[in-house]
Amino acid sequence: MQYKRMPIEIESPEQMGYDNIRYNLTESSMDDIAWEALDISLKSLFISYGDHIGKPELRALILSDITYPTTTSEKSRPFNINDVLITQSAAAALFIIHTSLLEKDDHIIVVYPNYATNIETPRAIGCAIDFMELKMEEGFALDIAKVEAMIQPNTRLISITTPHNPTGKILSESILRGLIDIVEKHEIYLLVDETYRELAFITPPPVAATLSPRVISVTSMSKAYGLPGIRIGWILCQNPALMEMFLAAKEQIFITNSIVDEEIAYQFLQNKARFFSAIQSKAQVHLEILKDWLSHQKYLDYVLPEGGVVCFPRMKEIVNVDTFYALLNNKYETYVGPGHWFEMDKRYFRIGFGWPTTEDLTIGLSYISKALDEAVVC
Repeated sequence: MQYKRMPIEIESPEQMGYDNIRYNLTESSMDDIAWEALDISLKSLFISYGDHIGKPELRALILSDITYPTTTSEKSRPFNINDVLITQSAAAALFIIHTSLLEKDDHIIVVYPNYATNIETPRAIGCAIDFMELKMEEGFALDIAKVEAMIQPNTRLISITTPHNPTGKILSESILRGLIDIVEKHEIYLLVDETYRELAFITPPPVAATLSPRVISVTSMSKAYGLPGIRIGWILCQNPALMEMFLAAKEQIFITNSIVDEEIAYQFLQNKARFFSAIQSKAQVHLEILKDWLSHQKYLDYVLPEGGVVCFPRMKEIVNVDTFYALLNNKYETYVGPGHWFEMDKRYFRIGFGWPTTEDLTIGLSYISKALDEAVVC
């Protein structure tokens, strides 16, 4: 496999150094939680190998939080504990899925833009990729008829995210079920990154993997919970053969997860109610700040996010893009995620509105406005 570093990682704030960024609107997660706020005890923990699938109590806790749709496919069933595979982050889960399911010369369909790993790992394998591009002029809506038209004899996988990163759009249940009808008809698989699901501002569809054994759901502790440092994610799937293959991949890559990380995740989720109301409240407050700011921007086109803590506006043609970024970064010490992170035109940029403090978000947005005003071509 020919690995290539991704711009979103090369230019990430952790690589640039957080001390070098005053107003950080690049992050795609909620703000990080301090250890002292967690009130977690590890004193009785043996630093041993863990269960290869993942801590059983953690898997049971994850399953206990899933609500099932009232109408399911006759092929679907309630999850059992072996339908959950704990991984070292959602990124690792995506890597496991891609490298397990795909071979050189296979074909995949990726809803685009998308998280870079969902593109670069298949590329490294040697897969052919067709992009189902979401367009701002269409409200970043997904056309499932166009998706089905892209299917080829060697298609193995359709890859989507909902709530979507970087646009914040949520697929409706009817669209999700339409995609599932397609993958069942063509006997392929649907990969659904649902990392932002619990930060939905409208009612989300059911957890995708509850609807069909042809669906693989991925999520993590990083985005919605503010715990990216423990590197815990998981795969949900009702297909035992797939889960056995994913476990084999995990065992060959890292055998088991950090038992410390799993214990932190377990104790956090045991007390989720204590933390999550504040997380949801902050996300909602910051969404309202963002919406009010966007409503006053004459040099931006945008679609309001429906979930997650990211938005993907686009500068109008009257703005000089290079001047804008130079002013924003150097004069105003403010950073956003430029469009090339997602292989999109740099007129697009991702605003992460969940991670900064309310004050920093407000100031950062005001500096984006100033940079836009100053970058307008007369």
